[in-house]
Amino acid sequence: MRGKFITFEGCEGVGKSAQVRMLGAWLSERGASFTVTREPGGSGICEAIRKVILDPAFSDMDDSCELLLYLAARAQHLKDVIIPALAEGKLVVCDRYMDSTLAYQGFAKGMGVERVRRLNALTAGDYIPDLTVFLDYPPDKAFMRKGGADKSDRLENLDKSFHMRVYEGYKLLAEEEPQRIVSVDASGTKFETHAKIIELLSERGFIVG
Repeated sequence: MRGKFITFEGCEGVGKSAQVRMLGAWLSERGASFTVTREPGGSGICEAIRKVILDPAFSDMDDSCELLLYLAARAQHLKDVIIPALAEGKLVVCDRYMDSTLAYQGFAKGMGVERVRRLNALTAGDYIPDLTVFLDYPPDKAFMRKGGADKSDRLENLDKSFHMRVYEGYKLLAEEEPQRIVSVDASGTKFETHAKIIELLSERGFIVG
C-alpha cells in the first residue's frame, strides 16, 4: 500500500526545517516508518543543485534557469527518495515541494502560476501531497525572530517586497485548496507550533498521537 506524503511550506525564517526535525524526532520515538527529506535536496544530485540555486555568487541567475533547476531537482528527488519511500508504505515528510515553486517562481517572481502549475504537473505527475502544512507567519516578523536573513542564502537576501509576495502567494494557494493546504499559526514558540502540527496530523489520521 502506498504511503502518505506530507509537505511543509512557508516563508523564509518561519521555522519549517525546525518543525520537520521535531516531527521526525516525534515519529522516531514512536517507531514509525517514515522518511524525512527536503527540496531542493534529499539526494546527492539534488543537493548539488541546491548549492547552485542558493549560492549568493549567482545573484544574476535568470529566473527561468532557477525555475528549471528546481524542477530538475524535483524530478531526481522523486526518483531517488520520494517514490521508493512511498512504495514501501512509509510516511514521507518533505521540507518544501511543489507549492514553493508556485509561491516563489509563479507568484513572487511573476513567471505565471498556471505556467508553473503545468510544469509542476509534468514533473511530479501523480505524486501530489496528501497534506501540506503551511506555517503561517509573515516574513517581516519571521526574519526579525530569527535575527535577519542568512547571508549565505541567495533567496533569503532578496528584498522585503519579494518575500511579502511569496507570503501572499501561499495565502492564495491555501484559499484555493483548503482541504490539502492547511494553515497553522506559527506565531508562538516552536513547541506550541509543534503541538498544533501533531494535533492536525492526528485529526487527519496520518499519525496516532
